[in-house]
Amino acid sequence: MAALPEYEVYAIRYATRDARRTDHFIGGDPHDAPMPMDYFTWVIKSAERHYVVDTGFTAEVAAQRKRRHLRCPAKSLDLVGLRADAVTDVILTHLHYDHVGNFDKFPQARFHLQDKEMSYATGRNMAYPFFGHSFEPEDIVGMVRLNFRSRVAFHDGDEELAPGVSVHFTGGHTAGLQVVRVHTRRGWMVLASDASHYYEHMRTNRLFTTAYHLGDMIQAFRKVERLADSPDHIIPGHDPLVMQLYPAPRPELEGAVARLDVEPRKRN
Repeated sequence: MAALPEYEVYAIRYATRDARRTDHFIGGDPHDAPMPMDYFTWVIKSAERHYVVDTGFTAEVAAQRKRRHLRCPAKSLDLVGLRADAVTDVILTHLHYDHVGNFDKFPQARFHLQDKEMSYATGRNMAYPFFGHSFEPEDIVGMVRLNFRSRVAFHDGDEELAPGVSVHFTGGHTAGLQVVRVHTRRGWMVLASDASHYYEHMRTNRLFTTAYHLGDMIQAFRKVERLADSPDHIIPGHDPLVMQLYPAPRPELEGAVARLDVEPRKRN
């Protein structure tokens, strides 16, 4: 049997916002201290193939939603040796505004998406602000148009995209959330995206405030744990701690890019 490829994996930090602990936990938090949120796009690459995972949001959407936009996720791919106009595969973990914006900057890409997520984002629940506020309608319409051009690859549950890269349905945060499992030189790691916004969510079994199904959110924690080789092989979707635990690929990229397929630093 041929050995599995060992992929390099990068997190690109493209935006941030000030927030407090009470913003991030259902039921609030007795310690209402600052808890900033970072926004990432991820890159999976080897000598043979590459994937972009999620495409962030634009500066215009950042201004509307009062987020601090640091850099364009699509343009920032050149920091890790890619160009958006050459990317052939984009994995969308879900269709919230901060994960699918800038899709139009990837003219050659197929977009990998769960069936349930497209149904959810175009279905009856979008009429209610509790569910619909996290989606940008133009992004969703854009995905529908791309589907008519055969540029959306739909997945119904867990599926291998290539040796060493697979998507896994979790649901919970949205109806069709998926995570990405990647084989690296340090073993199997999982880009958890919003299955766990922060390390603390999964490690304390507490839930984020934007939710579709609370039971599925808890079970997503357990599934991600089974997919990863250890807790240190799980990368949450929005935790600033990621940039502290993992080194930049080059000193000048400190704070902008973290390399995730290496051992993390010890926590204080």
